[in-house]
Amino acid sequence: MNTIEEIDDQRLPKHIAIIMDGNGRWAKQKGKLRVFGHEHGVRTVRSTVESCVKIGLDYLTLYTFSTENWNRPKFEIDTLMKLLVSSLKKELKTFNKNNVRLNTIGDIKSLPAKAYDELVEVMEKTQGNTGMTLTLALSYGAREELKNAMQQIAIKVKNNIISPESIDDTIINTHLYTQNLPDVDLLIRTSGEHRVSNFLLWQIAYAELYFIDVFWPDFREHHLVEAIINYQNRERRFGKTSEQLN
Repeated sequence: MNTIEEIDDQRLPKHIAIIMDGNGRWAKQKGKLRVFGHEHGVRTVRSTVESCVKIGLDYLTLYTFSTENWNRPKFEIDTLMKLLVSSLKKELKTFNKNNVRLNTIGDIKSLPAKAYDELVEVMEKTQGNTGMTLTLALSYGAREELKNAMQQIAIKVKNNIISPESIDDTIINTHLYTQNLPDVDLLIRTSGEHRVSNFLLWQIAYAELYFIDVFWPDFREHHLVEAIINYQNRERRFGKTSEQLN
């Protein structure tokens, strides 16, 4: 098993995003309800955040609840929202202890009032923290995000605030949910699925993708370390040749 000491701390990814997949299938394998998997998935979130702090990462974004997840059975959605509230209450002390600032992206106003209020409260109580920024993608969908950005930009063009010719990456970035976050360097997906599922489509344009055949509740620190070492062994060219980089 790889350990944190094997990571080159001079070549850390600045921003890691994780698609936490496989809670339901993990529970099914054990003859349990899907919510059992979600409960154990929360424990993995805690340990992963603590591992990222130890490693010295600046940004971690977790795909927590997508816009498509609203189509799941009501019982499962209600349980996920209750888990969100209870987890945020429990983790506030840990966030402050580890100097973690909580952030969120997505249509959070669509969350139940109790979940929304708890989320906002914890974000406010961690805003002064200067360590890692933990972003929860809640009621998030990348196509929705891009559509909203296009609409905002179109209104500004219509009102002569900006010209069509001036629209560039910077202007688009400032209209996205992630306007205060850097692009993703490493995207990890658990459970063996090889797709990005409408997650940060603009922000992962040059991300390294890492897929692992482990369900999220079984994801451990050594898996994270392995993903980072794999990332560090790749050559990131951004359209250039190897000779140009050297």
